[in-house]
Amino acid sequence: MESLDEIDRAILELLQTEGRLSGAEVGRRVGLSQPAAGARIQRLEKSGVILGYRAVVAPAAVGLNIHAVVRLRTTHAQLPKALALAERIAEVVSTVRVTGEDCLLFDVHCTHAERLEQVVDSLARFGPVTTSLVLRSYPAKPLPTP
Repeated sequence: MESLDEIDRAILELLQTEGRLSGAEVGRRVGLSQPAAGARIQRLEKSGVILGYRAVVAPAAVGLNIHAVVRLRTTHAQLPKALALAERIAEVVSTVRVTGEDCLLFDVHCTHAERLEQVVDSLARFGPVTTSLVLRSYPAKPLPTP
């Protein structure tokens, strides 16, 4: 995609924090008509800059009271198997491959400690794990748009 201009960046900032804004409201806030704003949003979607829209759910409100970050140190040969397992475990909500001593970081939300133990034990088949309980999460910031 061609480089983003200031209006594209403003639209992205708005939609990252308020994804349910109407095209008319986005246009009003960035100084465009509704059709012009809608066309820009559609272009950003089609070009892959905007990947989608989703609801942000409070984990505790749906019974997921345990939040942990699980780090796995494994071998290159075991990575595909570990990734495949993580994909099948519903409680693993995101996976990041990292550099350093650990290979993978898993964001895990569970209903209770016993389920977290099962998740950790299943991932530990692929190497040493380190589990950290999350005490508090802070709101994500919008991505910068250079």
